[in-house]
Amino acid sequence: MPQALVIFYKERDGRVPVLEWLQQLKKSDPKGFANCVARIKQLQENGYELRRPASDYLRDGIRELRANHRNVQYRMLYFFQGENIVIIVNSLIKKSSEVPERDIEKAIEGKENFESDPINHSYSGGLEDEENN
Repeated sequence: MPQALVIFYKERDGRVPVLEWLQQLKKSDPKGFANCVARIKQLQENGYELRRPASDYLRDGIRELRANHRNVQYRMLYFFQGENIVIIVNSLIKKSSEVPERDIEKAIEGKENFESDPINHSYSGGLEDEENN
């Protein structure tokens, strides 16, 4: 199976929420950051085949990518676009057992925005940029 392409969702104002979050995480919890990056790479390598405990389906095409460090559970929300392209649309830190509904709704909104205008909602850089900064 070829690697899936990971595209980071970009807001209309040019912000890339997941990458902003990863930059903050790298400073505040370097091991948590490393675990999140490892999960993203695992998702890239396995695509649709990645299952629990690393990934799970939420609803309306939105999935969560799970990583943790110590007692903190990190979640990155994403969806599939086409057969091989993985789109990461949102991120959050959670300590409870469920993803908050408002975060799922925000991910659904991002998915709809992306589907209506994929070029303007795609970040052109990659994960390697964050690892090296």
